[in-house]
Amino acid sequence: MPTVIEVERLALDLPERERARLAANLLESLPGVLSDEDEGIAEALRRDADLETNPDQAISLAQLDSQIQNRRR
Repeated sequence: MPTVIEVERLALDLPERERARLAANLLESLPGVLSDEDEGIAEALRRDADLETNPDQAISLAQLDSQIQNRRR
């Protein structure tokens, strides 16, 4: 039986279209939600609901970038 490394090497040699089909088939074979041990999905849903209720809380990508740059100074 081939190892995962051998399978990966063979898969990477496939044309792009076949790799995409293989990737889609592999993803479909997995459960929809693997786990949410850290409650990350629940927190994301809460934040999304907050933004729906109060869209003024949102900031632009430029504002986020600016805040990150200011923290690094």
